Amino acid sequence: MKEKLTMNSTEACIALNMLPTMGPVRLRKLLEVFGTPERILSAKRSELRGIEGIGNEVAEQIANWDSTVDLAAELQRIRDFGAEVITAESPMYPRQLREIHAPPIVLYLWGELTERDQHAIAVIGSRRTSHYGAESAKKLSYQLAYAGLTVISGLARGIDTAAHHGALAAKGRTIAVIGSGLTKLYPPENAALAEKIRSGNGAIVSEFSMAIEPDRQTFPMRNRIISGWSHGILVVEAGANSGALITASQAIEQGRSVYAVPGHINAPTAIGSNRLIQQGAKLVMDASDILDDLEILLPEKAKLPEAAVRPLPQLAEEERRVYDAIRATETPIDQISAASELPAATVSSLLLQLELKRLVKQLPGKYFVKIS
Repeated sequence: MKEKLTMNSTEACIALNMLPTMGPVRLRKLLEVFGTPERILSAKRSELRGIEGIGNEVAEQIANWDSTVDLAAELQRIRDFGAEVITAESPMYPRQLREIHAPPIVLYLWGELTERDQHAIAVIGSRRTSHYGAESAKKLSYQLAYAGLTVISGLARGIDTAAHHGALAAKGRTIAVIGSGLTKLYPPENAALAEKIRSGNGAIVSEFSMAIEPDRQTFPMRNRIISGWSHGILVVEAGANSGALITASQAIEQGRSVYAVPGHINAPTAIGSNRLIQQGAKLVMDASDILDDLEILLPEKAKLPEAAVRPLPQLAEEERRVYDAIRATETPIDQISAASELPAATVSSLLLQLELKRLVKQLPGKYFVKIS
């Protein structure tokens, strides 16, 4: 017989998460009765069976959890891998995730989360993608990460890989939520990308115990985390049966915004994403289409990090001339060009750079204002 372990709340959650019949909704019911995960694991069968939704099979499994779960071995795997585990009680647990119907019981982290990661946008799409799709995902993820948002994706081939690379190129933050345990990273060719993400640029995240293999059930489960963590999801390219469309449906159910990049009407890889636009997803051509929305959607106390309170960053000489040419009131582009003594084409390009740095904002009619 196994020796009973003295455990803390996080370790009890790890054990509960490893039980085949346990899930977030069932755990919530149990916590309403027992208060803590430790008390759930020490409860009597008769106490467990008396709870709505907990039948004999589940009660037996919880009561005999230590014959099903080797918690000591799992804790050793976590230590050996250099990972950590957080629960909903942790201040680093994403606030948005707490709001969804079935928030993960635990999150395994390889890397580090920061407060900035509470402000995230998901960038997703097909594994089989066109050059146009991959380049669009990389460009938009670069812009979003540069603006201060954390880019979340699934580390899969195609759009996900391009999204992570784009965020890294901007020296921004990116989170990869995977559909397997951390020791069963998939796809294997993205091991170097995962290592780069966790080395100071974000984290690899999973709700599955360390040695769980990916399968058809784990990916839809991880998709709800990707959408639930984010303020909105951007579908860059998706075929008619792409898993990204399932994530888009989950995002709508969770009350998240859905954005999509338009594709060629004859391209099979764009059928699903084009249809999302038909059904009401906002068409996106650059990051400002999303950033303008988030200014309205985010509460006043949770504005984008480093947007309104940061000091003015170091600007190149021509950027500074254009910035200084914008008056306190709305300024037309021709006046900016005249005041900065730069060609209109150069001014237009520099204004886009300043927009992406969230220093200026374009208004209808090619007028520009400084952002406080």
